[in-house]
Amino acid sequence: MNKWVFALALLVVSGVPAFAQDITVLLKKAAGAEAAFREDEALSFYKQALRLQPHSVIALCHCCDLCCRIGNRLADRDQRIGYFKTAFQYAQTAYRLDSTNSEVNVMMGFSLGRLTLIQTNKERVETAVAIKHYAERAIRYDPANYKAYIILGRWNYEVSNLNFFERTFARWFYGDLPSASLAEAIRDYEKSLALRPDFMLNYFELAKALHRDGQDKQAIGLLQRMEGLHDEMYDDRAIRVEGKKFVQEWSK
Repeated sequence: MNKWVFALALLVVSGVPAFAQDITVLLKKAAGAEAAFREDEALSFYKQALRLQPHSVIALCHCCDLCCRIGNRLADRDQRIGYFKTAFQYAQTAYRLDSTNSEVNVMMGFSLGRLTLIQTNKERVETAVAIKHYAERAIRYDPANYKAYIILGRWNYEVSNLNFFERTFARWFYGDLPSASLAEAIRDYEKSLALRPDFMLNYFELAKALHRDGQDKQAIGLLQRMEGLHDEMYDDRAIRVEGKKFVQEWSK
């Protein structure tokens, strides 16, 4: 039997198109590389999957997430900008495909948060409002999405820390920012921690918020509990190091 006829016969029997099988393999390889902290390799696999299936929301979200994380570790500013802008483009594409997907809204908020690191003051104000919007949408479509609570917690943490002049500047260019408070940030982080008690970033962010609230004993306790967790992603290594430094500083 001709080899091409044989291959076609196999597909008819299986009922699964060859490209679908290829995408499944690529997504598995990407997930394996990501779990092994080989993020550049994982990003490459997800990009390959998108070339076969450009409308894969899963691949788009992972590409956005990885571009945000990889870009944030780069020392070169132009390279960072490139990664952050690409991450936002992936998020926008996913949003056009499925705007009610909770993870897609998380990626919109996450990538916009990264863009604030390279934006002008006026742009940051406008972006801050959008970040809160997408975090709240993510929670609306999936109340168990712990990542959305992390983003909302970070939003409350940062906005509540603006001084009078920064808020006045924001009002001139955009209007009043939505209300924010450290207490709300703590509640958001606590919610995320309750949903994912094995996720290292939850302990780290909540500890910082508690420290700013003067609750150093509780903050140190969280960071010490964090020490017993396993690294889940590449950035956990840096979080662990930073956590140990905070424990020493806050114990004095």
